[in-house]
Amino acid sequence: MPGFAKAISSILGAMRGEDEHQFSMTQTVLSDPVLTQKVLRLANSGMYSAFGQRINTVSKAVLVLGTEAIGHLALGLKLIEELTRASPDSAIAHVEMEKAVLAGMVAQQVAASAAARDSEEAVVCSMLHTLGRMMITFYMPERWTALQAVGGTGGEDAAAQPVLGLTMEEIGRAAAEHWGLPKNLINGMRRIEPAERGDAFTHEDWLAAVSTMSSQCASSLWNDDEAGAANVRALASSFSSMLGVEPDHLLTAIEKAKETAAADLSIAPLAKPAEKREADIATRRMRAEGNKVLLSGVSDMRDVVATANPGQMMSMALETVHQGLTFSRAVAFLRNRRENKYIAKMGLGDGVKDLIGGLGFDDTYSANVFHASLGSDRVIFVENAHDPKFAAKLPQWWKDALSAGRSFVILPLSSNGQPVGFIYGDWDDSFPAIHLSQTEFALLNDLRALIVKTVARRQQVELDAAAAKPR
Repeated sequence: MPGFAKAISSILGAMRGEDEHQFSMTQTVLSDPVLTQKVLRLANSGMYSAFGQRINTVSKAVLVLGTEAIGHLALGLKLIEELTRASPDSAIAHVEMEKAVLAGMVAQQVAASAAARDSEEAVVCSMLHTLGRMMITFYMPERWTALQAVGGTGGEDAAAQPVLGLTMEEIGRAAAEHWGLPKNLINGMRRIEPAERGDAFTHEDWLAAVSTMSSQCASSLWNDDEAGAANVRALASSFSSMLGVEPDHLLTAIEKAKETAAADLSIAPLAKPAEKREADIATRRMRAEGNKVLLSGVSDMRDVVATANPGQMMSMALETVHQGLTFSRAVAFLRNRRENKYIAKMGLGDGVKDLIGGLGFDDTYSANVFHASLGSDRVIFVENAHDPKFAAKLPQWWKDALSAGRSFVILPLSSNGQPVGFIYGDWDDSFPAIHLSQTEFALLNDLRALIVKTVARRQQVELDAAAAKPR
């Protein structure tokens, strides 16, 4: 695995602080755009980021997270990336890979429920727990067939010793040792039987227990059936004492991982891939039509920008984004400087007419997503407003009136450096997962620039009129 071997030397070297003049963890992360995005996302997550803090640079993320946390994240990501590249057409190998990813999701939630400080270690150990299976399916598929001939489907681990001369665990550990992975991770990859904690129970034993339970949970969750659910309940009960987490809390954590997996995995029956493909095709078709509406709307606004007033432009923009992005609701807010408030003036969509009169909030800065957008004059897209980690960034007025929206967009409108209003649009749970394209962001920026142009023109007219008045 040359790609993984090359990356691992830089990652492990940065974790150990070797050759500081030659490279650093920051440079290692920045060399990989995917890893950069993952690191910044982790650094800004509720687990690490204090409310209101924003980490925009990898160098600051390294200070916040520490090199070990980033190193563990990088190892897991690089492993999956390399395995995927190595055998893109192997369906069996993809199953093993996604099960490993699912095990990592379970471990992440379990570690969070256990308030474990080193949750990234648990995730990596869990993803590596079935490394032997991944190695065989990717690089020796004919041996995998032989294993199934002896042990049957699902009995590959039991058949490994007589067929290969090594257990799956021994194969995975040998690869990990060859790559030079840290000993604590290698020890955490081992299979362990559930039992009461003894006096000699170590952190590495805890990691092994998490990775063992998580990988077994992944296999049980895979098909999303009652037999698998029963196995998960049994696993939660048997590992509870060893992990130091109540069975009910373990089941809650596993259910959260299952929800994440259903959204993120691609071939697991749990993720309903056929339905996901159909929804994706429908979404792309709808989005293509929507982009035509946005293009047409922006063109119409450009035709009348020289003569229309801000209210007319706002009305055109609201209708354009509501139809083009198929919002559930779209609302235009204007700033009333006399009252020091942002007040909803017009809206489209389900139930908006009844909401308009009560929608408004103070323009005094408050640390929430709306003031963040207005202060930065940047379009903000929130993919999942229902994420508990995001709750602190949502103002109370939104929670009271607009919380049916799962995803939403804020289009701030600023003139001469001062916010004058914004357009808000959201999608409720009846829509599939929303992802805006760069084309759509560009069109939204064109649209708001046209509105601001008319606002600036009106402000200039008012200034000229004031200056012309006799003193």
